[in-house]
Amino acid sequence: MNPSDRRGGTLRYVRTDDFDSLDPADTYYAYTWNFIRLIGRPLVGYATDGKGGSSLVPDLAEQLGHASGDSRTWTYRLREGIRFEDGTPVTSRDVKYAVLRAAYPEAVYGDPVTRGGPAYLRQYLTGPEGVETPDDRTVVFHLREPFAAFDYLAALPTTIPVPREHDDFPGYRRHPVSSGPYRIDSYTPGTELVLGRNPHWAFATDPVRTALPDRITVRLGVSGQEVDRMLVEGEADIDLAGVGVQPGTQARLLADQDLMRQVDNPRTGFVWLYCINRNIGPLANIHARRAVQYATDKASMLAAYGGGPAGEIATTLLPSSVVGHEPFDRYPVGPGGTGDLEAAERELALAGRPDGFATRIAAREDRTKEWNAALALSDGLARVGIRAEVVPFTSGDYFTKAVGVPEFVRKHEIGIVMFGWAADFPDGYGFLQQIADSRAIKETGNQNLGELASPRIDALLDAGAATRDEQERARIWAAVDRAAMDEAVMCPYMYVKSVVFRGARAANVVMSPAYGMYDYAVLSVADTAPPAAGGADGN
Repeated sequence: MNPSDRRGGTLRYVRTDDFDSLDPADTYYAYTWNFIRLIGRPLVGYATDGKGGSSLVPDLAEQLGHASGDSRTWTYRLREGIRFEDGTPVTSRDVKYAVLRAAYPEAVYGDPVTRGGPAYLRQYLTGPEGVETPDDRTVVFHLREPFAAFDYLAALPTTIPVPREHDDFPGYRRHPVSSGPYRIDSYTPGTELVLGRNPHWAFATDPVRTALPDRITVRLGVSGQEVDRMLVEGEADIDLAGVGVQPGTQARLLADQDLMRQVDNPRTGFVWLYCINRNIGPLANIHARRAVQYATDKASMLAAYGGGPAGEIATTLLPSSVVGHEPFDRYPVGPGGTGDLEAAERELALAGRPDGFATRIAAREDRTKEWNAALALSDGLARVGIRAEVVPFTSGDYFTKAVGVPEFVRKHEIGIVMFGWAADFPDGYGFLQQIADSRAIKETGNQNLGELASPRIDALLDAGAATRDEQERARIWAAVDRAAMDEAVMCPYMYVKSVVFRGARAANVVMSPAYGMYDYAVLSVADTAPPAAGGADGN
């Protein structure tokens, strides 16, 4: 949308809170993964085709990974001429150091520092010795078990090179060294980030980024209503979070044909869900968890996000965009989606809690729609005597200091956590493993928020990871979905569509299926707004 080859100008993002972290080893928000590509280059990347599709492409590497016959050894060769922002050449040692500080921080820092990013590499590498650099441009990964889709792991931020001499963890999150087209000119956490050009980046070496703007700014810590106002009034170009406008703004936009020119309504690949922690009080009983599932008023939770334009009621973990999705409904909540209270009461009786129980719901207050959905959940549960207090948190430290820290969750008796999820990479494993595998539970930055621990699910995930046949892999992912729902530790309530408003100057606006939002690697600014009327994007 609004194609332009104009070079220059300032692209202006705005965000209700801060980044979780700009350290590529310590981030797990989709918008940060999307944005951080402007600063750093992983071995493999995603290129959008402008038609709603994306594909894996070599980024820092010359080619996609070369696999051994048993898929246990993967080799990447770095492109020539890639330099950090200070002109220093990027070498294979910088990639190895980045991977080790993410996957094995105790081997780098001497302390068992827990990272907030995904744990795939630690799970699969044979150990710190599992990354070899036979020369300055070659990186070799040795795996404990076969992983047939390792290129997806090579596309994670954790393979963005980090020069050892500039690593001052935990301070690195404020000034990561650039290997991409932009470097950090200034960053005041919670207030503003400013990016300027990296003079040592070369367009000819980069199949992912266009780097048309001269400058990129991100206003941080702005209320949801103020974000919408800034976009509509032309003070900002893009909402960094990419989750859509507030309900009040949505109604205004959909009623105004002029403003609709700048509205998109894509399917994002996200699923809004909440997690029920199986280690917290009464929720340790599976029937209590199932009672929560049946008593959920999904219709009211969907309404909190704006109703039909915002999405559809969900019944499975996997959305239809992910291979392995099969429709089923383990906990039907009635034709109107308001809950099955009789089924909930039967489960409460089986749990030995016929009069209900008390628990707490964690939600991000700066995400107004999520907060309102949590209130709707609480109201729905109260109908069967489940008294659920909604406790406010902010986005920036939600996973690193609060709900992603199991010790914190237990101390504060948080039984339910509001959550949103999309595939870490477009494969059933990339959606399910971090939220369903017992081995993914971490001391901080945890994403298995229900602390699901099922040997059967773990075994299915391992089997799928080693399977090259795509149809068989899809069958396995569907089985994991059903098994996880049977445990009742996650309740998907909404397949997400976003009513997204883009500023009139935003150019080269395309959706990235890999991130579930606009592709930040190709956005730019134009002199004028697009001339044609807009509308819903069905991607």
